[in-house]
Amino acid sequence: MLEKKLDALSQMLAEHMARPFPPSFRGLDIEDQDMVLLGADAYGYASSVLHGPLDQKRRAGLTRPTAAFERVLPAIEDAYAAEHYAHVRSIAVLAAEVETLRVK
Repeated sequence: MLEKKLDALSQMLAEHMARPFPPSFRGLDIEDQDMVLLGADAYGYASSVLHGPLDQKRRAGLTRPTAAFERVLPAIEDAYAAEHYAHVRSIAVLAAEVETLRVK
């Protein structure tokens, strides 16, 4: 099960990199959250998960983007940007699931 989730995470990260960033979201803050940094943080943590278990500090950090997505997603009106950030949120959630399986 862990290997399947890792494969899915790798695929999602590749899909994310193939998609253009929503240009109108550069420099945009929603709910006091810099949207570029939010996506970069989520991607960075998820990418780290592919390379092995996270230390406790990074594992705790992985939950921050997921919580931030819950606040910002309802406020995004642009359809492409909403889909973009929903995908990044899914990446962060899957990365957290992988970490949970590793800790058990």
